Amino acid sequence: MNQAPPARATIRTIPAKVLVLLGISLLSACKPANTPRAVVDRFIEAHYLAIDLKSSERWCTGLALDKLHHEEALTAGQAIDDETRKPTIHYRLKQQRDGTDRVMYLFVATIDVPDGGSFDKKWMITARKEGDIWKVSNFSEYD
Repeated sequence: MNQAPPARATIRTIPAKVLVLLGISLLSACKPANTPRAVVDRFIEAHYLAIDLKSSERWCTGLALDKLHHEEALTAGQAIDDETRKPTIHYRLKQQRDGTDRVMYLFVATIDVPDGGSFDKKWMITARKEGDIWKVSNFSEYD
């Protein structure tokens, strides 16, 4: 009894969604984790986009960490979950100042609040090198 050879997956037989997810995974895996910009971007993702103060802590040190703890105390008892109406935020880098062990970034963010309009904020975020690791050392926002 002859059996057909096992089917092999080719690019044509793999669904497009799987290829897209694979491509995104590979690109994100290639992003350097220990650069000032990568650390700042991860902080922005956790703090401003996901509104997850606790997970923001891992990217912070010094004054930035103190500010996060203060924000946590102010928002204690306020649940931020999948039911929370979160704003849509787009941000872009406006200015960067490099130093030997410190980099300051100025971002302009446009925040769209569901049923609440849109407004702009500026975020000033500083990353500092501690040994071999970059951390967010300060952040502030203003109009």
